[in-house]
Amino acid sequence: MKVVHVVTAFPRHDDDVITPWLGRLLLGLRQRGLEVGVLAPAYRGGGATEWRGIPVHRFRYAPARLETLTHEETAPDRLRRRPAYAALLPGYMLGGSLASIGLGASSPPDVIHVHWPVPHGWFGALARASSERTAVVSSFYSVEIRWIERRLRWAVPFLRWSIESADAVTAISTATAAAVARYTSREVPVIPFSAAISGRALPDGGTVEARPMERAGPVRLLFVGRLVERKGVHILIRALARVRERVDATLTVIGDGPRASRLEAEARRVGVDPFVRFAGRVDEAALGEAYRTSDLFVLPAIVDGKGDTEGLGVVLLEALEFGLPLIASDVGGIPDIVRHGETGLLVPPGDAGALGDAIVRVVEDPAAARDRVERGRAHMREHFGLPGVVDRLLACYGAALSRRGGPGSQGIRR
Repeated sequence: MKVVHVVTAFPRHDDDVITPWLGRLLLGLRQRGLEVGVLAPAYRGGGATEWRGIPVHRFRYAPARLETLTHEETAPDRLRRRPAYAALLPGYMLGGSLASIGLGASSPPDVIHVHWPVPHGWFGALARASSERTAVVSSFYSVEIRWIERRLRWAVPFLRWSIESADAVTAISTATAAAVARYTSREVPVIPFSAAISGRALPDGGTVEARPMERAGPVRLLFVGRLVERKGVHILIRALARVRERVDATLTVIGDGPRASRLEAEARRVGVDPFVRFAGRVDEAALGEAYRTSDLFVLPAIVDGKGDTEGLGVVLLEALEFGLPLIASDVGGIPDIVRHGETGLLVPPGDAGALGDAIVRVVEDPAAARDRVERGRAHMREHFGLPGVVDRLLACYGAALSRRGGPGSQGIRR
């Protein structure tokens, strides 16, 4: 079976940190006997045409110096920050359309797997139109739905069409599935692609023993992610000021993004700047060391001004690999991973007081925190491990092909 994934961004070279979850997923599919490929936009005129043996077709959509709509940050974030980027959208749609038509005509795949169906559902339909045997699978990540509902109501018919025209539809989380279900009566299975577990904790792919708060010195809090509004790092900084009134604690923030300078200013404003380290983007070795030397992982996500929030929160799974207790916001797809009181603690989004109280609760009862980590790991293995994700995706491909009247699951190795 041949499957081509249509995405907004894909690693531009072997060590690129872009969409590592997708790379792991494609390698997992290839190990199961599928022939996989990628259709993605170019970045500044280029990007590798092969990634670890997987062919990548990159379509052009503007002069090289202008091809920056994707990769370094999400297209919605760029468009919100600099509306002038909207001028690139017609070229993006034209370039992607021509590439999709060419793909369907020259070497039609069995399945076109569309990530971000708004607007990529159009590309999938064009590729399918060139071949009667091609099925389209569309996967939703929530932000595209929220953006349309809040800012682009005129695009609701396209959203509905992208759902109904696909041969199968999936969602990244339970919350996203519920959002998709508002526009269809069809089944929307939850397949958490971005949760393909990394095995970064130990060289043999194992996990570190859960030992929170057993180190001497201050409690070490950790955040990892893009420094954008929806991550809610400003709430964590305010919570740290409250925590330090009761517990000696520090915070390491790993990641970069457009809000970095504002967050540094917020730390100064609330008086915790000596206790916050902004590490920026780091390599794999430094990231692993940060996980290993921290006591508690916090993801204080919020719903941002464009209606976006965490589709799932893959960093929570990485933190579990390293034995870190989890505290996160009760928003988006996060509750699929963090079950309050069972696998971690949830707090209302945007509530610095509640977040501070939750941090102190973990610090004061490390035995309960260790128990939640172990339950979290069992939950992770059952629901988010790569083998299970691949199994669910293969079943989805088979169902899409059967609906199309194609070969069903033939050619899939289990």
